[in-house]
Amino acid sequence: MIQIGPLRIQWYGFLLTLAIFLGFELAKRRLKAWGLDAERFETVAFWAVVFGVVGARLGYVLTSPGYFLQNPVEALYIWHGGLSFHGAVLGGALTFYYFHRKRGYPLWPYLDAATPGVALGIIAGRIGNLMNGSDTVGRLTSLPIGFTWPEWARGFPGVCPGIDDISQVYRCTELLRGPVHLTQVYGALVGLLLLPLSLYWLKRRPFYGYTFWQFLLWYSLLRSVLEEPFRLNPL
Repeated sequence: MIQIGPLRIQWYGFLLTLAIFLGFELAKRRLKAWGLDAERFETVAFWAVVFGVVGARLGYVLTSPGYFLQNPVEALYIWHGGLSFHGAVLGGALTFYYFHRKRGYPLWPYLDAATPGVALGIIAGRIGNLMNGSDTVGRLTSLPIGFTWPEWARGFPGVCPGIDDISQVYRCTELLRGPVHLTQVYGALVGLLLLPLSLYWLKRRPFYGYTFWQFLLWYSLLRSVLEEPFRLNPL
């Protein structure tokens, strides 16, 4: 967290905002190079970010219904982390599709141009998770790369739900007293691999939509190999 006087800025929100800004700039440059209207992209991309965040938070909340039914207000605390990539992509893509159907905005060129920004968002989100502490909990490990989080850095201190709600088990600090995989770093690595790949796909681009679908394919593959096997909590 960054504190400037009375103002407190969470790393998670700050880094995501920076990623969105850089993603916008990369997309506009690409669209101008293709001879497409970058100004209209700004409009649809703004709403795609809004509904992408809504979808991301909703997707996360749905993975932990027991906890958020007991603490409904916390569903709004997006600055604490807890966003689903799947929900973000769905919310953002549906927004692009809506503008395509209602206003005739190009769909696939816009989605392609926005793809590097998504990679930046993955990097920013995972680094934000790391700065939040033990957010996105890794599995226990005996390997030398295991890291034991100090009490003050645990993402969910003092929260130990019942084992009947398996989706909330990761919140129990008892599980964080041993060395765990730094899955936040693994997730950031996925984004770092996808960023140059997405820029390469944009240049190669045999057809519009190619970059977007390649990204989804390789994100799924890389995450299933580099991150998911070592994570305790979903999404």
